[in-house]
Amino acid sequence: MIPSARPLPPDFYGLPTLDVARQLLGARLVRVLDGDILTGIITETEAYIGEDDLACHARAGRTPRTRVMYAPPGRAYVYFTYGMHWLLNAVTEPEGFPAAVLIRAVRVETGPEIVAVRRAGVSPGAWTNGPAKLTRAFGIDGAQNELDLTDTLSGLWIEPGFVISDANVTIGPRVGLYSVPEPFRSLPWRFLVTGSSKLEEPWAF
Repeated sequence: MIPSARPLPPDFYGLPTLDVARQLLGARLVRVLDGDILTGIITETEAYIGEDDLACHARAGRTPRTRVMYAPPGRAYVYFTYGMHWLLNAVTEPEGFPAAVLIRAVRVETGPEIVAVRRAGVSPGAWTNGPAKLTRAFGIDGAQNELDLTDTLSGLWIEPGFVISDANVTIGPRVGLYSVPEPFRSLPWRFLVTGSSKLEEPWAF
């Protein structure tokens, strides 16, 4: 499928973070990599909201690492973790308020032959079913940090995809927050497509 090249606008990312995290399910992540186009339908997200959220990097305030979280909505926040993984986030909320949505998983749509090479030895079902897996599959790393996800010139954007009904979405706690205290560890800020694998109506944005 050829992407529509209609990136979601800054106003979309300026919405409340929980709304963005839910609405991104079914949206299409697009990556232009070495002249090839890779796309994947977003199937899992997590919200991180403000300096008061002790699971959010912004709990440390504005630092060289977190400054992009204070940027205009729609910027990419790509950070390195555990000494080996890159993770992709979309900055949300009005400029000056630090929040972002972590893109945790996608379903590969365009370019499976390229992803197969990039994820050699891994079964297709495990190509992009985690945040570090999808960045490896789509060639996303620190070079994409602070890119404008609302501009195709960045080579990385998110555009309208498919509607995912509430019946096919599970909402629950975020993953891997072992050292984060309550209530932040159990906040239901993770959104996951868990119902029918069939994609529904095209998203008219």
